[in-house]
Parts: sequence; C-alpha cells; structure tokens
Amino acid sequence: MVPQFTVIGITGIPEITPGMELGGMILEAAAKQNTPVEENDILVVTQKIVSKAEGKLVDLATISPSALAEKWAAENDKDPRMVEVALRDSRRISRMDRGVLVTETYHGFYCINAGVDASNVPGDNIVCLLPENPDASAKSIQGAVQKQTGLQVAVVITDTWGRPWREGLTNIAIGVAGIHCLQDYRETLDVYGRELHATALAVVDELASAAELVMGKVDQIPVALIRGYQYPSGPGTISELFRAPERDIFR
Repeated sequence: MVPQFTVIGITGIPEITPGMELGGMILEAAAKQNTPVEENDILVVTQKIVSKAEGKLVDLATISPSALAEKWAAENDKDPRMVEVALRDSRRISRMDRGVLVTETYHGFYCINAGVDASNVPGDNIVCLLPENPDASAKSIQGAVQKQTGLQVAVVITDTWGRPWREGLTNIAIGVAGIHCLQDYRETLDVYGRELHATALAVVDELASAAELVMGKVDQIPVALIRGYQYPSGPGTISELFRAPERDIFR
C-alpha cells in the first residue's frame, strides 16, 4: 500500500469560554460535518481553546508591572503589563535582547513571552496563558472522547512558535495523551545496513505542523483530525522532548 494519512479540519466549533467541555464539543462538530471521530484517530487541538476553556486568561488592567518590566518595555516599545505577565509565568529568563523576551516557562518550555499571547482572544486588554498542565489537558479531552464513544484516540495540544536560525512560525506540540512524542530509530539499520545513532523523530511536532495547514491562524478551525497515521501509541508526555541541560548547547 502507498503510505498516506488524512488531515481533516474540524469546523463549527463555537467561541470557547471558561468551563466549556472540549471533548464532547469536538465529537459533535466532527459528526456534524460527516467526519465522525474513529478508533485510533489523532485529535490536534490548539492551545488557545484549551486555555480559554480552562480560564487561563488575564486582564492586563489588573497587572502592576515590576520595575524590570517597566524598564525593558520602555526600551523596546512593549506593553509593560504584558511583559510582567510573561515574567510571572516564567522560572528563568533565557534572553532579553533586541526586543525579544525568551524565557523558560514553569512547564519547561523555552519560548517567546512565556507563551503569553493576545491573538484570537476577545477584549482589548485580555491575554491568554499556556495551560497549567498541557499533558493533563490532552488527557482530559482523550478521556471525554473515550467516555462518550468508547473510542481510543490520541490527543496533541499545539501552539505556534518560532525557531532558532529560521524565519517563520510553525506549530509544535506542547501536550500529549495516548501517543509517544518520539519515534526512535536508534540502533536500527538504514537501507544500507548502517546502524542509526541519532535518529529519533519528533513525530508529535510533525503532526502538529501538518494539522496547522488545514487549521490556519484566522480561519476559526481550532481542531484537526488526523487519520491513518500509524503513531507510537502509549501514555506519552511532552517531557519526552525536553533536552537535558547537560546535552543542551544553547541554554
């Protein structure tokens, strides 16, 4: 058989507000467009709707910036309240240079502004934070799907981040359930019989990027369904992708 899989955007999901249950909403929307969820599908869900459902929203009017946030924001034409929120959601500052704030979040992610974002959030002064525990968020959606349908699916929570050395943004995984993050080919042989020593593919990041092509950034399609991909199933945790400090030459 020719290797292939299908990526389907799930339309018809309404504006998400705190307290909404996403699993059932995704099932209903998928069924309404005649692409109901099936066994072993992968649901790729944007961080934004997860954070909204979990109430991870901050009104900047309630934020009093620190002296550091005020100084850096003034020097770089930024909103000091936004800077303060990012600093509060970080456990370490990696870079504050040329108007770019890169931090290590409490989850262990390295990203700009600790993932704090105002895009696709209603209200002029409201910003959205990353979910408290993205793996738990993915597990909750997975559990809701299984409870309502009996189906086993994988769930990948995604966000759109930049990359070192390359222009442009791409979707990456920040939380998983039912899928291992890496497809490990180390100690296997290539087609010429040579042993592979470094090849471990970040399959959840690749799936996240594939899904974004049908989701878009302004199309109000916050969920995609991937069908036909033979993924490494298992409990999974996003920490599988965290590089140990002693092996990280960029930290």
